[in-house]
Amino acid sequence: MLTKAPKGTKDVLPEQSVKWQYIEKTFRDICAGYGMKEIRTPVFEHTELFQRGVGDTTDIVQKEMYTFEDHAGRSISLKPEGTAGVVRSYIENKLYADTKPAKFCYLTPCFRYERPQAGRLREFHQLGVEIFGAESMMADAEVVSLAMDFFETLGVGELELRINSIGCPQCRSEYRQALQDFLRKSYNELCDTCKDRFERNPMRILDCKNPDCKKITEGAPRMIDYLCEECSGAFKELKKNLGAMGIEYTVDPGIVRGLDYYTKTAFEIVTNTIGAQGTVCGGGRYDHLVEELGGPATPGIGFGLGIERLLIVMEATGAFLPKEPETDLFIAFVGGEARLYAQGLARKLRKQGFKVMADVAERNMKGQFKYADRVNARFTAVIGEEEIAENRLTLKNMKTSEQKQISAEELIKELKVSE
Repeated sequence: MLTKAPKGTKDVLPEQSVKWQYIEKTFRDICAGYGMKEIRTPVFEHTELFQRGVGDTTDIVQKEMYTFEDHAGRSISLKPEGTAGVVRSYIENKLYADTKPAKFCYLTPCFRYERPQAGRLREFHQLGVEIFGAESMMADAEVVSLAMDFFETLGVGELELRINSIGCPQCRSEYRQALQDFLRKSYNELCDTCKDRFERNPMRILDCKNPDCKKITEGAPRMIDYLCEECSGAFKELKKNLGAMGIEYTVDPGIVRGLDYYTKTAFEIVTNTIGAQGTVCGGGRYDHLVEELGGPATPGIGFGLGIERLLIVMEATGAFLPKEPETDLFIAFVGGEARLYAQGLARKLRKQGFKVMADVAERNMKGQFKYADRVNARFTAVIGEEEIAENRLTLKNMKTSEQKQISAEELIKELKVSE
């Protein structure tokens, strides 16, 4: 057990890390273009934050959270998603007193106890953005645009944007009654979780993965048909804004999202390249969440996406993913004096911005050249006591096997020319 990672977790090995770094840098660059500022929140929070924020009727809170008591008897949970922690920080640090709208982006590990499958782990990593303080549907369209620009920059194709409106408390009240009336005749066939949801939050039944419940909800009333005048107008405005930005979309009345805090806009970006579990990004508006968690009334909009699932989609669609960078130079040496010289030369070249390695295991020359191949070195410089005395070294091009004698001073120029 000591040498096996817990079920549902996965190491990110060096050959994969370069892909993660590429995705993370691209995300940060796109977010910077939209005026987003990075925020980092703790890996764990008070359990009540997620019960009130995410919703105690959701599968996440009821079944999937990692919750424990700390030494003082306080209930603590590892974060199952990113938004609630950002909202808590926004309130605690009084960021609502700053210029509005406030725009944040984040990269964070999240934890959910669920059956591991492709792209879904018990520890996963989420990228997300949040905008606080903007009622206009321009903010919703901007969040969607950021997500689409991110995927486009990564070269991810075969994606479809699906949008819906899940209304506000006012229009959801009428819809709730209509949905309960529809489901009441099949109440006994619902799973135990959905029976509990029937009174507390019947919309959650529409998001149940139980096959029997999915069959029961076929033909159920649609929230989009019960929108109040304000929510209907907002949805029309969202579609206008997306059209103005040249973003294609499909209206999908079945989108309700898995979190209780959403109002009005709900959207998903989906793909058919990874099977049935095709959602790669999901988000929406949450105009009452800040107030629900103890802050001033503040509208909000955001999205989240998992890096693990994104990597699967990128590989399935043939999007570019970088490989480990080459080593510019490997320095091979013979003798104690040459070893010390190699260490000094390596540090000097690294300060010039080159990726340089020397053999810290002190192998023989044959072993050093094998190691140079393994680290994908473009060049190998060979140094011995004679080379030090004559201020020269033998530089070998590892791809062409061409060799030449140059001085240490000429080495930097040679490496730059060959880049």
